[in-house]
Parts: sequence; C-alpha cells; structure tokens
Amino acid sequence: MSGVRVTVAAVQGSAPREEGAAMLVRGDGIEGTIGGGALEWEAMRLARQMLADGADYAERRFPLGPALGQCCGGAVVLRFEAVEGLERARGADLWVWGAGHVGRAVVGVMAPLPHVAITWADTGPARFPADVPEGVESVTAAELPRLMAHAPVHAHHLILTYSHEIDLALCHAALSRGFASCGLIGSATKWARFRTRLGALGHSDAEISRIACPIGDPSLGKHPQAIAVGVAGRLVKEHLHKESAVKPIHRGKATHT
Repeated sequence: MSGVRVTVAAVQGSAPREEGAAMLVRGDGIEGTIGGGALEWEAMRLARQMLADGADYAERRFPLGPALGQCCGGAVVLRFEAVEGLERARGADLWVWGAGHVGRAVVGVMAPLPHVAITWADTGPARFPADVPEGVESVTAAELPRLMAHAPVHAHHLILTYSHEIDLALCHAALSRGFASCGLIGSATKWARFRTRLGALGHSDAEISRIACPIGDPSLGKHPQAIAVGVAGRLVKEHLHKESAVKPIHRGKATHT
C-alpha cells in the first residue's frame, strides 16, 4: 500500500472537524488535517502502525475529553483505509490563468488544500513569484489560449489574466474544450460584452452561462485576498469537496482498534 487515509466517519457533540474531513498519512509525511492536536497525532500513530502491519482497514471511536485531554468534549469515529496512489488528485485539477495579484492570492489560498492539483499559467516566467507554492505546477506559454488544449475536460478554470483580450480568448478556448467549472474575473459590464462576443463566436447562451462572472463573493470586497477567499470558498463548497484523490484498498485483512 502507499499510505492510509484517515476520515472522520462520525461526530458526536463538539469536535475539531466535521464528518468527512480527511488526511492522508504516509511513512514520511501527511497531507490534509482532521483538526490537529492530540487526536491527529494519535491517528497518525495508528495509521503508521497499519502501514507497518500491512493492515487494510480499521475504525475506532475516540472520546476527546477522557481519552485525549482535548477540550472539545465530544467524540469522533475515525475510519482508517489503506490507499494507493497518494499523488494529488488529477480528478480535481484547478487551472489558474494569470499570475498577477489576484492569481497569486488565489493560488496561495488553494495550494494547501488536499486533493487539488494546481496548474498555474501565464505568458512568461517573470510574471510568477520567486516562491511558487510546493506542489503547484507553473507553466508559461506565449499564447495562453493554445495551452487550453492540454487541460483535462474535467478541470476547473479561473481566468484572471492582465488582458481582456486574453481573457476572452481563454473563455472561447474553454468553451470549445469543455470544463467542470470556469470563473472569469471582471465586472457585470465586462461580462455583458464578453457574452455578446462569445455568442458571435458560435457559443450558445446555455454554454456561455456555464462561465461564472463575477467570481467569488462580491460582498467581501475587491482586495485580492478577499477575492481569493470568496473564490476558494465557492470552489470547495460547490465542486472540490466532492472530489476524491485516492482509492481505498480492501483485501479482507482488517484490524479493529
């Protein structure tokens, strides 16, 4: 096996994380979190013991106060599943187009999330920060719309470039390629103009309406970080929370602790 996925299977009372929260445990590290603290350390210990023993599945209930000394006072049931293929999920591909202020803020917020593989594209290497977050693939292309052909049809796109003409061409390319979701930065006025021009390029109203513009939560304001928070929240809630990164292994060998 490659590692162990630890999932919060049930919650009773107050707990650090909600049902469905998960982390991946390898022998040399973790990805994600089930809330930190003593519960997470104990889960890591048990998961690594499973790796050492070659066990495939286990469940355990943890009273947080009596057993672990945490102040939450509730209890959680954790599910431990052996998994294979712990790389970031390609089924949750996020393509961020543009490395300006908003692009940098979005990538900074999204990069730490588990199960999200980020491809970050712009027209030249000088447009990216010196410290691209770990796990983010930065790609340069003089003609960004041509790069769209390399994106999976199940990818999520955020179009945030410095040029309205590039933005429009990317919207056209995304509609021609296919996508899971697509968001465009801009005002209602910009989007009205884009809708007209995309219609003239042959796209139907229904197709064009699949692109979200404006993006995020306008009530949070226009600061790049505020835009990033709104965009990230919407993506996670509507799309990425439902997408899984790894496949459990069930070969019949189980431990119950």
